[in-house]
Amino acid sequence: MAASIEVKYFNSFILKKVLTEELTDFEPVYGGSFGIPEEIGGYPAPDLISNPNDREWYVEEARIQGGFNNTTVDFGVKAYLVEDDNGASIRGNSLIYSGVYNSRTGINNTNQFSVGEDITKSLSPSNGSIQKLYAEDTNLIIFQEDKVSRALIDKDAIYSAEGGGTVTSSFAVIGDIQTYSGNFGISQDPQSFAVYGTRKYFTDRFRNAVLRLSQDGITEISENGMSDFFRDSFNAISSPVANYGQGEVIGGWDIYNKQYVLSLQTGRTNPNNYYVTTNFDELVTGFTGFFTFKPSQLFSIRNITYSMNNGRLWRHYSNNVPVGSFYGVITPASITFVLNENSSIAKNFKTINYEGDNGWQVNSFISDEQGADQEVSTGSWMFTSDTTSLVPSYIEGTYTDGGITYHSGFDRKENKYYANLINNSAVTDGEVIYGSQMTGIKARYATVTMSTDLTTNPGGLKELWKVGSVYSISSY
Repeated sequence: MAASIEVKYFNSFILKKVLTEELTDFEPVYGGSFGIPEEIGGYPAPDLISNPNDREWYVEEARIQGGFNNTTVDFGVKAYLVEDDNGASIRGNSLIYSGVYNSRTGINNTNQFSVGEDITKSLSPSNGSIQKLYAEDTNLIIFQEDKVSRALIDKDAIYSAEGGGTVTSSFAVIGDIQTYSGNFGISQDPQSFAVYGTRKYFTDRFRNAVLRLSQDGITEISENGMSDFFRDSFNAISSPVANYGQGEVIGGWDIYNKQYVLSLQTGRTNPNNYYVTTNFDELVTGFTGFFTFKPSQLFSIRNITYSMNNGRLWRHYSNNVPVGSFYGVITPASITFVLNENSSIAKNFKTINYEGDNGWQVNSFISDEQGADQEVSTGSWMFTSDTTSLVPSYIEGTYTDGGITYHSGFDRKENKYYANLINNSAVTDGEVIYGSQMTGIKARYATVTMSTDLTTNPGGLKELWKVGSVYSISSY
């Protein structure tokens, strides 16, 4: 056990003798002092009379021979200044860099942080802590919580009196820092970052924004018809439930389809397990769909896209797995769209048809809401809509009666699929005929959801090219 002793003589030293034998039953006395107590590291000597040199601790005076004004022993010049307060200092808005590393010459100064050199660079603390660094060519892109900046690497900018700037070489590792226009940052989600070519994608959940950084600056790509969606989704994962904490945002680049994939998730131990995974496509400048998988990481290597889930690696678009299978679970594909021709005219939708592959069914066919009516028993206001029954696919709707094959859902004619719409709405005041006794529904527009079945060519590709409906103008 180490021990510290206060010595009142100037430039005196404490010397410790290492004993090889266990000493017992004696308590040494040094010039009238009992020396270092045993409980803090001292050991008693067996017999100071017969063994006067058998002592563990000595006090040596710094002056040679202990003479008055004799030459003193000193530690000499120190190479570095030792600070009295050596505690850690956390500066979330600052950068620090070490010496260089060169594997070809064997130079490795990565463990050297000389206080004699300017090795720090600070950004405005009002923009939050630094969350992400990305080096691109000779620039360093710095993502703070509320701001994105770029710094020159191994060069600096010199500005003239007129404000013009020229780039020159410099001994500074991190040169001048310039901020991108726009009050956007990466919040606390550095894992949302993805890069392809000159484009960088990330999110700012504090501002309900999905962003793209390219040569023309920062663009809010979530404004392409998805502002309300991301506002609600970011709020859903940012609101802690019980003690499960906030959620996270996972982003990655899908090299196979060249899309930015984004997954917004609640905390991993959150019981509601809410998540939504979508993608942004530059060809249509918008978000094109949703996925059923929930990745913990997503990345691409060469021309292959991978994701991680529960510590397992999954290769996407592999020929060895069924279509629509993620992490071993097959989920039907679905699409929701609006039939909105002549939206100002009330219509009777009677049939539905589509062009594409076999294996599609209609899950729901819903009219627009029919105003607000007050319920007599409860006094609450209700909005009603007309709906149809499920329309089975060509295979699942097949049945035989009297040796003749019929189709209760889609029927195939000239490689196109047709089906009648059967009303499945609840009765409302004033209706005489309703429900399955009626064909189709009455609406100005209809919201339709179609999905693949689990029977037709399981795991195979099922394309959908075109959907239409036959309707008649309502006679009121």
